[in-house]
Amino acid sequence: MPVTRDIAASYRGPGAVMRRLLASGPREDRALAILMAACGLIFVAQWPALSRQAHLEGRELNELLAGALFGWIFLAPLLLYGLAALSHLVARAFGGRGSWYGARLALFWSLLAATPLVLLNGLVAGLVGQGAALTLVGILWCAVFLWFWISCLLASERRTGAVS
Repeated sequence: MPVTRDIAASYRGPGAVMRRLLASGPREDRALAILMAACGLIFVAQWPALSRQAHLEGRELNELLAGALFGWIFLAPLLLYGLAALSHLVARAFGGRGSWYGARLALFWSLLAATPLVLLNGLVAGLVGQGAALTLVGILWCAVFLWFWISCLLASERRTGAVS
């Protein structure tokens, strides 16, 4: 199924999408591609807000973009791999039977599936700026991301026949 259909299906049932992704077997290349796509889209979502910040503060836009690029493309993936490992350890402490790969895929997929709201948040930050609208969209994004992540992690940790 195409990624865009899987993202739309995640808003109806993230656990079902995760089970379908896990059923195709452990493919670290797919997990990394999902992670990099999510980080790339989040970086793009920062552009309107960074453009607004550069204009209002009289700063160079390229400096702000370079910092965001470094953060989202180079640092965030490393931190997210660590967060996925930590989530698997916590799930295991509560009786989870999944795999390290499943925990990684659950986090990475949840991040990618929630990127439409990240893009909306970026537009609101760039066009409207600070205020109630940005706070509302930010809370919505966080709630949806956490819903996806918990649902996907539960689906991956309930699996038997775990593969690292």
